[in-house]
Amino acid sequence: MYDRSNRIAPPPQGLAPPPAFSPPIPAFQVGPSGIRGCLYRPTYIWLFNGNHFWFFPTFVGRQSVIGYRWSRFGWFNYIIELRQVRSFQCF
Repeated sequence: MYDRSNRIAPPPQGLAPPPAFSPPIPAFQVGPSGIRGCLYRPTYIWLFNGNHFWFFPTFVGRQSVIGYRWSRFGWFNYIIELRQVRSFQCF
């Protein structure tokens, strides 16, 4: 989601925290192209570098996905290159 100045807009008002659990990584690898089905849904992301986190995607491009990543301080703007995504699961 972009505002007119091409900056990522703040999280949608009332965006709730993600579920209070971290799901196990799926036994199979999921290609990043299917992440479009997770738009505007809490999504757990696993990256090839071993990082994993809750994410709220708002835009999927050809090479990246834009949205909000959860931290203990709340949601913050985040961009992920699709080639970094090992797997994901929408909720």
